[in-house]
Amino acid sequence: MILLDGKETAKQVRTELRTEVDALAGKYGRKPGLAVILVGEDPASQVYVRNKERACEDCGIESIPHRLTSASQMELEGLINELNRDVRVDGILMQLPLPEGLDSQKCLDLIDPDKDVDGFHPVNVGKMSLGLPGFRPCTPAGVINLLKRYDLDPACKKAVVIGRSNIVGKPLAMMLSQSGPCANATVTLCHSRTADLAAECREADFIFAAVGLPKFVTGDMVKEGAVVVDVGINRTDEGLVGDVDFDSVKEKAAAVTPVPGGVGPMTIAQLMVNTVEAFKLHVGA
Repeated sequence: MILLDGKETAKQVRTELRTEVDALAGKYGRKPGLAVILVGEDPASQVYVRNKERACEDCGIESIPHRLTSASQMELEGLINELNRDVRVDGILMQLPLPEGLDSQKCLDLIDPDKDVDGFHPVNVGKMSLGLPGFRPCTPAGVINLLKRYDLDPACKKAVVIGRSNIVGKPLAMMLSQSGPCANATVTLCHSRTADLAAECREADFIFAAVGLPKFVTGDMVKEGAVVVDVGINRTDEGLVGDVDFDSVKEKAAAVTPVPGGVGPMTIAQLMVNTVEAFKLHVGA
């Protein structure tokens, strides 16, 4: 069984990016800039933002934080418009969820699509659905990058994606089914209304769990030799666990991601990749 080490793979990505960023900064006279907007005091969001700031430091990307204890909808929209105009800012990330009373979709729609390094703007979602170049959501893109680096190609294989969120499930299903490297899979998108989800999983060569339920995918749902990617992260009394029951699944899977240390680090690494790509777009590299 291969343990898909997202932590080590993300470290490799950051090292490669640092070399590229240093060369770009020398040529164009500035570093890529990532503005991160954090509203409120949510502890998990604060941890995520600190991790992203550390990743920026590793990659040589300028971190431009905007930590707001509170903000009105108008103030938040004004900040986004200001960052859209700021030539130092190549990427804008708004940490979700926003506090109650703020319209996150309206804010996401305001972000310049060329600075939308999260890949959530409708323009980039549309480009993804058409297979056109554009920013892809960081978690699905990070998953694809992890598969590439372990030479696990889903082409001509059956893939099951569990979960239909706009952030992970739906974009991942689209990316896996399109033509291109580490794609060309036959994809079934499963969710809470799927008639016999366990049966669908047992037929799958690749399983991607993004349902938000601790240890939901168990060993009896996995066929011998399947690749299982756990996108979930759930806080329980026993600590952080994924959507996959790792102990039972590892006995049957050919490869599986751990939680923590699997997809999470790859998500942040992909954010760095997207920020560098945005910089190159803006400077014409």
